[in-house]
Amino acid sequence: MRTHPLLAQTIEALQKSPRRWLVTGAAGFIGSHLVEQLLQMNQKVAGIDNFATGYKKNLDDIQARVRSALWKNFEFFEDDICNFESCQRAARGAQVVLHHAALGSVPRSIANPQATNAVNVGGTINVLMAAKEQKDVRVISASSSSVYGDNDDLPKVESRTGRPLSPYAVSKAAGELYAKVFSEVYNLEIISLRYFNVFGGRQNRLGPYAAVIPQWITALMSGEDIIVHGDGSTSRDFCYVKNVVQMNLLAATTNNREAFGQVFNTAFDAKTSLTELLSSLQRRVPDCKSRVIHQERRPGDISHSQASIELARRLLGYQPQYDIQAGLDETVEWYRGSRS
Repeated sequence: MRTHPLLAQTIEALQKSPRRWLVTGAAGFIGSHLVEQLLQMNQKVAGIDNFATGYKKNLDDIQARVRSALWKNFEFFEDDICNFESCQRAARGAQVVLHHAALGSVPRSIANPQATNAVNVGGTINVLMAAKEQKDVRVISASSSSVYGDNDDLPKVESRTGRPLSPYAVSKAAGELYAKVFSEVYNLEIISLRYFNVFGGRQNRLGPYAAVIPQWITALMSGEDIIVHGDGSTSRDFCYVKNVVQMNLLAATTNNREAFGQVFNTAFDAKTSLTELLSSLQRRVPDCKSRVIHQERRPGDISHSQASIELARRLLGYQPQYDIQAGLDETVEWYRGSRS
């Protein structure tokens, strides 16, 4: 696939003038993809993760994919962002902070709102404070489309949110507010990215809080039951992880000062129902024996989600390269390889 010209220019510029980066949640799904891309571009990268939702095998996978000379550019801190001193150590000398450490999942937050708040709000404040101590630093902070809550408008526009429907949504809304306040009060270059249903390789496929795509791929490959919450009409704006990596690089390097303090939808700008998603996966995993079982919708789930990405296009030059079908092709192949 041909790289978008602006992204190609960004990668070339970073390769010519490497920076020091901190990736929080480095062993997690999105964080590990960011670490891998940065190392492939010969950047100096520090990562922090306490393995609460990240996995050492993700770091091992990165090491296997990059040259040993590039892997030496990676410094890992097995620490918790809820500890401020740990954030200070990891952030020392950082020029860009990609903040992705979090406790995800709406159901998890309903089961344990205190833990969600401690990490997603308290931990975010620690990361922002540690970044503030660095010289000429920029912070890209991960948020979530869950902040739109009960707003039924489609597509979702950054300036119009609704009533949050879960503790997770509240924690992410609070993180966006703290990012904006730190940007204004401390004159920091901070950009928040509001992610819509990101998917791809290395995404956790096991346990009660696994996302739908890795859950269903695993079930189809093993012949287990497919659980659909609701009648299948629920829709989401599924965004392949390589689009998210692109967005982080553009946000981290933009010279457009109008972007600082902003929140940007990070998605593909398309709506896919669960029924359509399942059909797409079944075509890629033929001859499966899985039964489809419908259950009640989960508390805190919204009916439909689709992002407007016009603001990101205008201020950052974002142009997602992978639609859901291209992303599913690569994702299914990754999970096939991980099973062998």
